[in-house]
Amino acid sequence: MKPLVIGTRGSALALVQAEMTEAALAQAFPDLEVVRNVITSTGDRRTDVPLSQVAKVEGIIDKGVFIKELEIALEAGEVDIAVHSLKDVPTVLEDQFEMVGVLERAPVSDVLISCHPGGLDGLPQGATVATSSVRRQRQLKWLRPDLNMVDIRGNVQTRLSKLAENDDIDATMLAEAGLVRLGFDLTGDLGHGLFATPLAPDTFLPAAGQGAVGFEIRTGDETAKAYVQAITHELTMLQVRAEREFLRLLDAGCHTPVGVESRIDGETLHMMACVFDEENDVAPEESSLSGLANEPEAVALKLYQSLK
Repeated sequence: MKPLVIGTRGSALALVQAEMTEAALAQAFPDLEVVRNVITSTGDRRTDVPLSQVAKVEGIIDKGVFIKELEIALEAGEVDIAVHSLKDVPTVLEDQFEMVGVLERAPVSDVLISCHPGGLDGLPQGATVATSSVRRQRQLKWLRPDLNMVDIRGNVQTRLSKLAENDDIDATMLAEAGLVRLGFDLTGDLGHGLFATPLAPDTFLPAAGQGAVGFEIRTGDETAKAYVQAITHELTMLQVRAEREFLRLLDAGCHTPVGVESRIDGETLHMMACVFDEENDVAPEESSLSGLANEPEAVALKLYQSLK
């Protein structure tokens, strides 16, 4: 068989996700040769500006700053499957690409990493939280208006080091999925005077697709599609289809301040959303509802309509 080439970013977390993909493919296709192509993305390269400004600075239109180079490699035939953290992928792809599968989802919570124990309530009055996510910034300010926000860039270990070494920063936020995949123990003290507190996802809503590893292929590549579908976790796929459709209906991007959470209970899909105004510091629109799990786009549409 022809080797299957997977494309991935080069961060420690991205490489772990590539290893997870390779392991799943090896279990499903023991005789398949899988080749890894590590590609540097614009988002990884431009750590000198806030994440929300990278696309503007680079002149990238309608492209995720963490997927642009992977899509270029896909289109050129240099990779067959692009492996993504799904929350970094725009909800609308160009016609020549399609998102066709996901691995089983990891925990979706955001984690507050703080120099103070006690989670969000343990932060002192006027504490400074470093996060590049506008969704996290807006939810934090909504829950704790006294907090100060500053931008922070870099991989997980870089951000933890900046927090531990900088007396001007009290806390940062990271996705539980990434921390777990990198082997961090979130049961309490992380060492270096840092404490980890996962925030309940029905209170502090995650990003659409958070915790999911997604697979993008060239449209019409039936061979790559068959490989992906063989390792796809179907319940996760239903959830992320609903979440990404909700963002599409909102015409929201990766950096829009929107939190959306979903869970499947039997044949029922439960969804809730928290949508902040991009320009004005006003109360968010919030809604929650349920529908048939096998109709994720219909549930997303109902959730969207309930906000109007």
